[in-house]
Amino acid sequence: MTKLPWLHVPADLADAMRPRLPDVVPAIAGAVGAVSTGAGEKFERDVRTAVQVALERFLELAGTDEPALPPRIREVFVALGAAEARENRGPETLLASLRIAGRLLLRTATLALEESRPVSVAEVVELSDATNAFIDELAAACTDGLARQLREQAGEGDRRRRQLADLLLSGGSSAEVVREAAAAIGWPAIDRIVPVLLPADQARDARFRFSAEGIVAERGRDAVLLLQAGARPALEEALRDRAAVVGPASHWTEVPQAVRLAERTAELVTPGPEPVFVEDHFAALALRGEPGALAVLTARRLAPLAGLRASRREAFLVTLASWLRHWGSRTSVAAELFVHPQTVSYRLNRLRELLGDDLDDPRIRFELQLVLAYRT
Repeated sequence: MTKLPWLHVPADLADAMRPRLPDVVPAIAGAVGAVSTGAGEKFERDVRTAVQVALERFLELAGTDEPALPPRIREVFVALGAAEARENRGPETLLASLRIAGRLLLRTATLALEESRPVSVAEVVELSDATNAFIDELAAACTDGLARQLREQAGEGDRRRRQLADLLLSGGSSAEVVREAAAAIGWPAIDRIVPVLLPADQARDARFRFSAEGIVAERGRDAVLLLQAGARPALEEALRDRAAVVGPASHWTEVPQAVRLAERTAELVTPGPEPVFVEDHFAALALRGEPGALAVLTARRLAPLAGLRASRREAFLVTLASWLRHWGSRTSVAAELFVHPQTVSYRLNRLRELLGDDLDDPRIRFELQLVLAYRT
């Protein structure tokens, strides 16, 4: 096959084919439409136009050494490929359609010539080579258009994800604006977010790995992965070997504070193969004067008492603080609070019902002491 196989196409093909075009165009367009079910009326119109343009161009090429597709014609097929991408369809349908169109073109061209004169085997071979080469050029143009559109859509998607990340990290945006930005990247809702600090060189991999449930903001010195909240075991598995510092799951309005806690934790603990969880270091952060850590720790440790009436809750908290200070001595607690020992026993039994095994965990008891010491 020569580089321009239509150079050897019979020169009388155009005269033989043109009278057939009014019937050939809808026939080929219809055959193409048969493999594109559900594509819609616009696609059918676009295909009919493309078939008309392609056939006319093929007849112009017969017996010439011109390039297959001048820019104005190539753009027709580039646009067709782009339209397919916009409809979230891949190249399979277009390529199958072009193969069908190629076979029909060859058959129609051969029959058109046979009506006016005998056609040799060599001419059929030349027609076949030219048709295949021409269809390849059309396919390349369609694929180019599809790829261009996908790149554009990917760029727009990246821009939208960066916009949502910026809104969450800067804070202060209205709920309507944030929800619209979340919807634009395919998140049906936005509630609790887990910020994860990563080394800068992990940003690209994280963007790919967590593309469905997270967004990544690159900050030069590091990257912040913002994940829709998940269970700790899943996070441990997903973030292993990433030198990650995992901030507390927070409402989206509190993302800036959660990121700050992760940053402060990174100053205390060097991340290794296993991810570092901020929630394991709230007490250390609070002792270093980090108000955000104390607030989160207070909310977490005193959550079981949140449903109590205010006066009752206050009595239980005062009793708990005294019990922790006196190492569980009910007599000392009763003396300090000027209440009957039975009252202390009742309150402590109720506290054990509410707090459960937390009262037996030395680390949690220390955190309770810290929270109660600083509460106002």
